[in-house]
Amino acid sequence: MELSERLAAVLAEILPVTHEEDGALTVRHDETFASLRVVTIAEDLDLVSLTQVLAWDLPLDSKIRAKVAKHAHDTLLGTVSLVEKIGAAKGNSKKTGDVLLRYNFPAAGLTDDALRTLVMMVLATGGDVRRALIA
Repeated sequence: MELSERLAAVLAEILPVTHEEDGALTVRHDETFASLRVVTIAEDLDLVSLTQVLAWDLPLDSKIRAKVAKHAHDTLLGTVSLVEKIGAAKGNSKKTGDVLLRYNFPAAGLTDDALRTLVMMVLATGGDVRRALIA
């Protein structure tokens, strides 16, 4: 069984999994959603690339920026980042931001339980960061 099929199967045991047309998997967890994709880097080296959207359209101020920076520094399972945006509506110059957690890991040799556990640990970390940001 290919890694992407294994990943979908082990996650479907505990989370709703949506198969996207481009081959990615989308899961929802703890008021966040994440995209998971298997990327082949070299022969026998497949990575799972996980991008979790933690918060979106947050009004940006120094307090939010400081919180994101703290989580970017303190988070071990993934990289927390802030994507700043200027208002999409014409004439709206207010800045907002989306907060993402990204984590890539090689999955070769992981058992199904280990693969599921690692993904769930990353998703749980994202949930913790989300709660801290929007509290």
